[in-house]
Amino acid sequence: MSSEGAAAKRQRSNKDVAYNLIYWPEIPGRGEFIRLALEETGTEYVDTAKGGIDEVMAHIKGEKPDDNTNPPIFAPPILKHGDLVISQTPNILLYLGPRLGLVPSAADDSDALYKVNELALTALDGLSNEPHDCHHPIASELYYEDQKEEAKRKAEHYVKTRLPKFLGYFERVLNSKASGEGPYLYAGKLSYADLVLFQCLDGLKFMFPKAMAKLDKEGKHSKLFELYDAVRQRPKIKEYLEGPRRQKYSSGLYRYYEEFDIEG
Repeated sequence: MSSEGAAAKRQRSNKDVAYNLIYWPEIPGRGEFIRLALEETGTEYVDTAKGGIDEVMAHIKGEKPDDNTNPPIFAPPILKHGDLVISQTPNILLYLGPRLGLVPSAADDSDALYKVNELALTALDGLSNEPHDCHHPIASELYYEDQKEEAKRKAEHYVKTRLPKFLGYFERVLNSKASGEGPYLYAGKLSYADLVLFQCLDGLKFMFPKAMAKLDKEGKHSKLFELYDAVRQRPKIKEYLEGPRRQKYSSGLYRYYEEFDIEG
């Protein structure tokens, strides 16, 4: 995290304790969807990004004591907030969204949370989970090299078929009346679904640079790439992306392999 002076200016959580994000160190992965929500809102949090592997493994191996309240954790990302310990990326965002002002208030739109969550889930399904399966199409426990032939076939199908389908869906959302005025997905305001979609697009640009450049140049998804640029230029996001806390893509969720880099 940043210096104590900068941290003091960050928003305190409504339980008056910092959020604690527990995720694999040194890779952005699925933890990045949560980090962007915390960074955009200037929220104080503790992160295991630069170390902390022991805490991650303790949760996975069941070495954390049973506290009679929280079910055991299967896998990160994990969020600790006071006595609460929860996992699963969309579940954590569902918890954080209203608390961080990343969904319209229930008083203004009682169903907004579920609509925003629907959009986030769709992005995570098609633009995060499916890209992961491109480099691990058979089993997560196997190395990429053990499933390289199958991975190439999966990636080719994804780039040619699935990727345009999901990008086309979000372009349709952005052209809908429900999107409202401006570059965002719902009600004309930034929500955590926009941050999720931004991170998906950013990862895909790294993983499939030729395909994403071609899709951008074709102009069929202009509003989608406008959303990407709008989120990227938000002051706190811009500062985060250019700063030391933003981790580089490597061997995590979004990976670059030359054999995947096709135009589609």
